[in-house]
Amino acid sequence: MLTIYSRIVVPFDGSVLSQKALEMAIKLIEQDKRIELDVLTVVNNEITGKPVYNVELQQESQRRAAAELQTTIKEKLALLPNRTRTIVLDGDPSKMILEFAKENNSDLIIMGSRGLSGLKELYLGSVSHHVVQKAACPVLIVK
Repeated sequence: MLTIYSRIVVPFDGSVLSQKALEMAIKLIEQDKRIELDVLTVVNNEITGKPVYNVELQQESQRRAAAELQTTIKEKLALLPNRTRTIVLDGDPSKMILEFAKENNSDLIIMGSRGLSGLKELYLGSVSHHVVQKAACPVLIVK
């Protein structure tokens, strides 16, 4: 039985590595039905360096994509006896992940080493790197 962690949060953006992180979290929570799992999708409202002609349309598109991701996640989690939640937040992904984990007393963050951003960083993506540096709880990076 895994009793070290009681609440795990998984930031999920649909990337292959976020899917692996979710699978890892599911394997962990299956060991103890008392462990709670929060799956967090963040809609980034920040304007990137790419040209954006209709910001509202882009944000609505991102929200629709996040809702579709959440539907898929809910189907995966439905068979678990654990308490699970899927949450969509708006804002800067790094900041929202950290705030959510702190406000919800998460004691473990499991996330992919990089997500869907187009940036190719040397070791970690910018979001995972920031979360590792600033998180108040342990962070498990999946690659």
